[in-house]
Amino acid sequence: MNMKHFLPVAAICLLATSCNTGKQTAEQTAGIQLANLDTTALPGTDFYQYACGGWMKNNPLTDEYSQYGSFTVLAENNRKQIQGLIEELAASQHEAGSVAQKVGDLYKIAMDSVKLNQDGVAPIQAELKEIGALQSKEQLYPLLAQLYKKGIAAYLALYVAADEMNSNMNAVQIAQYGLSMGDRDYYLLDDEATTKIREAFKVHVKKMFGLAGYSDADAERAVKVVMDVETRLAQAFRSRVDLRDPHANYNKMSMEDIKKQYSTFDWDAYLKGLDLNDVKEIIIGQPASLEASVKILDTLPLADQSLYLQWKLIDAAASYLNDAMKEQNFDFYSRTMSGTQEMQPRWKTAVGVVSSTLGEAVGQMYVEKYFPAAAKERMVTLVKNLQEALGQRIQNLSWMGDSTKVKALEKLATFHVKIGYPDKWKDYSSLEIKNDSYWANIERANLWGHAEMVAKAGKPVDKDEWLMTPQTVNAYYNPTTNEICFPAAILQPPFFDMNADDAFNYGAIGVVIGHEMTHGFDDQGRQYDKDGNLKDWWTEEDAKKFEERANVMVAFFDSIEVAPGVHANGRMTLGENIADHGGLQVAFQAFKNATAAAPLAVKDGFTPEQRFFLAYAGVWANNIRPEYVLQLTKIDVHSLGEWRVNGALPHIGAWYDAFGVTEKDPMFVPQAERVSIW
Repeated sequence: MNMKHFLPVAAICLLATSCNTGKQTAEQTAGIQLANLDTTALPGTDFYQYACGGWMKNNPLTDEYSQYGSFTVLAENNRKQIQGLIEELAASQHEAGSVAQKVGDLYKIAMDSVKLNQDGVAPIQAELKEIGALQSKEQLYPLLAQLYKKGIAAYLALYVAADEMNSNMNAVQIAQYGLSMGDRDYYLLDDEATTKIREAFKVHVKKMFGLAGYSDADAERAVKVVMDVETRLAQAFRSRVDLRDPHANYNKMSMEDIKKQYSTFDWDAYLKGLDLNDVKEIIIGQPASLEASVKILDTLPLADQSLYLQWKLIDAAASYLNDAMKEQNFDFYSRTMSGTQEMQPRWKTAVGVVSSTLGEAVGQMYVEKYFPAAAKERMVTLVKNLQEALGQRIQNLSWMGDSTKVKALEKLATFHVKIGYPDKWKDYSSLEIKNDSYWANIERANLWGHAEMVAKAGKPVDKDEWLMTPQTVNAYYNPTTNEICFPAAILQPPFFDMNADDAFNYGAIGVVIGHEMTHGFDDQGRQYDKDGNLKDWWTEEDAKKFEERANVMVAFFDSIEVAPGVHANGRMTLGENIADHGGLQVAFQAFKNATAAAPLAVKDGFTPEQRFFLAYAGVWANNIRPEYVLQLTKIDVHSLGEWRVNGALPHIGAWYDAFGVTEKDPMFVPQAERVSIW
């Protein structure tokens, strides 16, 4: 939907010292944990093993995870901190309607396994009955809208976000959405691994209907309906590569034209049901997908329509019902699809739900306890250092013309930087948390979120709104606001170490900052101007040169075999790979700038330059299951952790210099074949 670039990393808060100057104290360490290395490996043969092999050996996968990395450990610590905040509120009574009451009561409901199992599937029975009573097409569209508002999406996703051609204003938009397995390839490909998952999905759907109280015959019929509908949708879906073209996914139409082109869809009833009034135009992301959805809605018998919508309800609610539903849901979506062997403890999922449902309420508590104001100020300075370094690199580009450079530097100078937490917190006063059922509270939260979203339709974009909570272990760039955001939770090792020197910190958090900045100039982000509008600011010659250089990266990653017979998708991961490449180049230059006046010493046997690259690699230390490798290769626009190291570093000249890598080493890439963009 609204295009955002996310860097999936994990850490907890508390930034307690600056890494923005070249002045270092004697107490500052190298930051590198020697036990994390595997010095039996050679840097030029397998740098990922060299830098992370010790960590991987000492941190084997447990049944709870499909992948387990150095940042996962920190995410767990972060979750325990949040658990402490939430459980403190849950331990006592609070004034009805207060944030404390809502946070505490939602957690208690999520943790009440006795009530959840006593209730069974009762919380969804009335809705299942309502869907089953569908008698006419006139009833269908209001029903679709009501389900969507409660978080039960079928056929399409309608949302309100910045108009990419007029980024100051919010617009109603529609995107392809709703495949239960998450990606069209699971419905269309016939390789052994995909076919196995597809057959397991059919078994899963039948079991879920059985657990919801349906007869064996009805469950069998439901499987056929679900597979028929979702396969037809998948055939019309754009690939993840095609979804990366913002111009192709921008198709604004007037309501008059929409009603003509998709005439069998009851737009008036649907939009009214979504509380959207007087809609003049809609941006259609993927017209073929919408056309397929409209055709299915027009031709699928109402009895089958009911079964399909009942499936969407069961699928959406399963994690909030009794243990039998939750366990079957886990069995397919986690055990079968990603290889995870064991569900997380109830408290972990409960913390996650509360932290997302009441995100900024929890975030405000988190920041007050764990994120000092001084940390935000120090991070601001570090970001400025990275901006300066990226500006220097743009000015020195040999392949870019002067007019494009001017526009690029203007865009860089107007980055909207968000660090730590928002200046204004969300108001949850209208969200009601009651002691009826877990699922009922989730639906009310979804209704609250929908109301908040549609209220923005046709209004100016609030560029101070955050798209992540402070406790989220992540970072992002958003092109329509030209903003980079670093929540409080990312400002902790392995990204920032208050006791380590600049070599470590620029290699870790510095690359993260540079990564997000570079997203403004990757294959997608470069198509947006400094004001966030989808507008070409490049000369034709410079755009051609960019594409030529980007294609070198596509070919390189396409050649990587991530599993026997399975290759990485260089086109799908291009934006993230460019961001990693740019992040490394920019952060290394900023590091050299910061330490030019007072060069750092060798520590623990490693030069400052070596520690920079070891710090970067350490962020991606990770063990992963084979099933999850296959899943991520299908659906994730990021390269796998191993290849964010071994795929990125061979294109960085300073890495060769730091570790003496030559043409005799397997990772060596000739200078003429290396990626060189930002």
